[in-house]
Amino acid sequence: MNIRDLARNNILTLKPYQSARKLTHSGNIWLNANEFPIAPDYQLRYEKIHRYPMCQPQEIINRYAYYAGVRSDQVLVSRGADESIELLMKVFCNPGKDVIVFCPPTYGMYKTTAEILGINYRIIPKNKNWQLDLVSIKSQLNNVKLIYICNPNNPTGNIIHLNSLKKLLNIIQNQALLITDEAYIDFCPDASLVRWLSMYPHLVILRTLSKAFALAGIRCGFTLANPEIIKLLEKVIAPYPLSIPVIDIAEQALAPINIQYTKNRITIINTNREILITGLKQCSCVQKVFNSNANYVLVRFNPKYQVFNALLNQGIVLRDQSNQLGLINCLRITVGTFNECRHVVSVLKKLRVSSLST
Repeated sequence: MNIRDLARNNILTLKPYQSARKLTHSGNIWLNANEFPIAPDYQLRYEKIHRYPMCQPQEIINRYAYYAGVRSDQVLVSRGADESIELLMKVFCNPGKDVIVFCPPTYGMYKTTAEILGINYRIIPKNKNWQLDLVSIKSQLNNVKLIYICNPNNPTGNIIHLNSLKKLLNIIQNQALLITDEAYIDFCPDASLVRWLSMYPHLVILRTLSKAFALAGIRCGFTLANPEIIKLLEKVIAPYPLSIPVIDIAEQALAPINIQYTKNRITIINTNREILITGLKQCSCVQKVFNSNANYVLVRFNPKYQVFNALLNQGIVLRDQSNQLGLINCLRITVGTFNECRHVVSVLKKLRVSSLST
């Protein structure tokens, strides 16, 4: 028996998402996954690991609801925001019939998840300023159930204009849901759509503890939506999505004193980001530094310097974005510590045109 004959055809041809940890680079300065550079200090408290956890731990939900400014019945907790991306497709999309929309350049898991589940997708590129092409979206809404918009957008770092998002919500009313992926919103909270939840029942917001909370390793995310949507998602989520250690650390992270530490972290990263941007603009290998509202910076480099490999050879790991629409010769640099940012700029300033490019 050929095992491949048993597999679904779409899985045989699937190109899996290449996460930062799947790319087997070695280095000592990791600036490729938008993680916080220093681990927080939490100690495990719970001892009853022989018992299953609650599916939706109420203390985490209550604490995050308070942090986000919503009601507890508007919150679902999951294995990172990635699980929420999948749950929404499971609930609202019929395979082979319904359509999701996403707008590259953007986060790759919207496309990959749709392909895994057999959901049709429609790619509507952003315009030259990486804003939404509302005219094109409006003209291609047939069978569309979900529209995924990352804000701030990964990997470009820009904020989607709030006026465009409001127009889009009005355009798709009674037809589709708008999913705003706010994984990086803690670095620019004024851009959040959370205050719109009461006005737009078809708005869904995704959040995570991976970035500003410095907890990428525990995989804990949240869906914020009206209670009717939350109840539907609860029908299809795994019985025990979070482990006891994850619940324990997430509860601690959402305590008032640790939220203050997170706010301090955000201030540090935003400051380091501006220091990094200023330094990058002084490097001869840099063609353009794009403005960012997140914990990373997108940079277009002169290809003659072969920056990715040159830095990798010195133990600095960045994220190549050249395969994304319109991002040829672009690398994404996670904002690290002050010393890491300074070191990266120092190395870049010393680069010379590679002999391999001539």
